[in-house]
Amino acid sequence: MLRSLLLAALLTTTLPAAMAVTLPNQPVPVLDLQRYTGQWHEIAHLPMYFQRKCLDAVIATYTPNPDGSIHVHNTCRTSDGIASVDGVAKITPDQPAALKVRFVPAWLTWLPQAWADYWVIEVAADYQWAVVGSPNRKYLWILSRHEEMPRELFESIRQRVQQRGYAVDKLVMMAPLN
Repeated sequence: MLRSLLLAALLTTTLPAAMAVTLPNQPVPVLDLQRYTGQWHEIAHLPMYFQRKCLDAVIATYTPNPDGSIHVHNTCRTSDGIASVDGVAKITPDQPAALKVRFVPAWLTWLPQAWADYWVIEVAADYQWAVVGSPNRKYLWILSRHEEMPRELFESIRQRVQQRGYAVDKLVMMAPLN
């Protein structure tokens, strides 16, 4: 009897979470890097240590480098003013939407922890918004070419991201919805 109760309790707590993942968490199959580069405004992200001081006005600018990599320049408004960080993204030739990104100095690039997986998991056909995640679902950013995003669009993206298994209840809003 006790074993049956334990099994029932386990199934009722784990089964709903497992059933919630209905969309694959993977990079989009095609990404036009020329259209993807440029300036993006962060609408929301999952909490992470390196963005803990950002209050709002988060902007990511991606610029192609001559060697085929992408220069990443991130800025945000903090209580002390504007903070910024520069990094680089490496392109995976057979899967251009699965990037490797680092923000540590170049002399530390030999460390495996120096590189983070940066997957473009959704992008609008007109490249006006994008969703970036990671294989372990620890990282998530909802990006827009505009400082604001329509509420209906955001809610639609949020629903699909949840179906991919991301903790959308923890999203930190960085820009207004309209």
